[in-house]
Amino acid sequence: MPSVLISDKLSPAAVKIFKDRGITVDVKTGLSPAELRNIIAEYDGLAVRSATKVTKELLEAATNLKVVGRAGIGVDNIDVKSATARGIVVMNTPHGNTITTAEHAIALMFALARQIPEATISTKAGKWEKNRFMGVELFGKTLGIIGCGNIGSIVADRAHGLKMRVIAYDPFLSEARALELGVEKVELDTLLARSDFITLHAPLTDATRNIISADAIARMKRGVRIINCARGGLIDEAALAEALASGHVAGAALDVFETEPARESPLFGFENVVCTPHLGASTAEAQENVALQIAEQMSDFLLTGAVSNAINMPSLSAEEAPRLKPYMELCRLLGSFAGQMTQAREGVIRRITVEYEGAAAKLNHRPLTAAALSGLLSPFMAGINMVNAPVATREHGIDVAETVYDRPSEYQTLVRIAVTTDQETRSVAGTLFAGSRPRIVEIKGIPVEADFGRHMIYVTNKDKPGFIGRFGAKLAEAGINIATFHLGRAEPGGDAICLVSVDEPVPDQVVREIRTLPLVVQAQTLAF
Repeated sequence: MPSVLISDKLSPAAVKIFKDRGITVDVKTGLSPAELRNIIAEYDGLAVRSATKVTKELLEAATNLKVVGRAGIGVDNIDVKSATARGIVVMNTPHGNTITTAEHAIALMFALARQIPEATISTKAGKWEKNRFMGVELFGKTLGIIGCGNIGSIVADRAHGLKMRVIAYDPFLSEARALELGVEKVELDTLLARSDFITLHAPLTDATRNIISADAIARMKRGVRIINCARGGLIDEAALAEALASGHVAGAALDVFETEPARESPLFGFENVVCTPHLGASTAEAQENVALQIAEQMSDFLLTGAVSNAINMPSLSAEEAPRLKPYMELCRLLGSFAGQMTQAREGVIRRITVEYEGAAAKLNHRPLTAAALSGLLSPFMAGINMVNAPVATREHGIDVAETVYDRPSEYQTLVRIAVTTDQETRSVAGTLFAGSRPRIVEIKGIPVEADFGRHMIYVTNKDKPGFIGRFGAKLAEAGINIATFHLGRAEPGGDAICLVSVDEPVPDQVVREIRTLPLVVQAQTLAF
């Protein structure tokens, strides 16, 4: 059975989920990087929160690791690129702490507007400085939301309840979704200029790092207040400190910082800055939710192949996984066939096209394409799987296209893979026989019915008398037993295909001799 290491503190209920599903689980928190590297090779899965740093060095030592699960939304502590390169799925739980984080943002906005932390300290010190703490109402103010996804949309909903005007900047927010949320979709410059309060709910990427820069702050209206419950790197803290000192920014409320734990910051010296120690997800409900969710997601993946909330792989639900499994195997085998044929021709791959007809056209085709790519690239690259194959195609400049046909098909289901190189385009198509057994039905446009065999010989030849006898005799001379023999031809006397399953690998010398036979155009071995 699979084994999982929990290296950060998770709810005991999460541990129980793993055990109840039959997964071996070890809880070892507080390990040093070196200690973690020494034991990680023993595990198929690693469950973390934010304390464990899943680095490239750790992943290199994780020779059996298949999945990293982050109990929470942020994956800044995980080297996703290195995990993807090694074919390791990275999952998070983007919905488990959405409400809690959104509520914290609203709480910070209230605290900022009414100066609650400063007033609390003053009152507890025995002062009664009623006139000192003059706040502002949220009613009627304009709230600018940068990042209107899961959390941002909840903040928008709560802000509407406070009768605020809500505008949002998010490149991925559609007009239809904005209308549904009741927010006005605007460009970033417009949001900066119009907002009384700005709240950040975007991921930290190269595009969003320091999105609140000195230049961005200069474009804000004087007296703006800024809230950040997302990621510290979204704000240039030095620039914010300067704007607070000048009075251009009236106040800020921060739950996250560029460096965490934040032991010191240029922002700590300002009374009008509210600070909390990354509490966005710190409610009992959220902590329990994300722990249970990641345990369920990792268990489903390790036991059934289901993929939920993966950062680097298409989703595949627990319900879909068993149904898609034979289709994924068909795609992998067709991809392997196409890859081996392409490798033999030594062409540089420019484009890969995957076509779906019949039942396959009605399925979630993203995992199917990932399976096809993994099979196709396997002859060229070591360690390729469904996780890193799509990335590998992009890195090598290979264009990948998917075509889904909504039309009657000759077969109940049909998948065709075409590979275009700098020399030619070759294709292979297959179906599922009896609903589960992968079968080849077409090679280079020529009909041929053949099951996949462990060891196969592929021959293209001229359709003339004498080929089959000479070919069979050559295999007999080499002591190679034929399991199945399949033929196809474009037209009588024209190009033909011979696909043979044999009981053992065919030596290279025998293949070379087959290539010298009359009427043979090409011959090569295939392995599945």
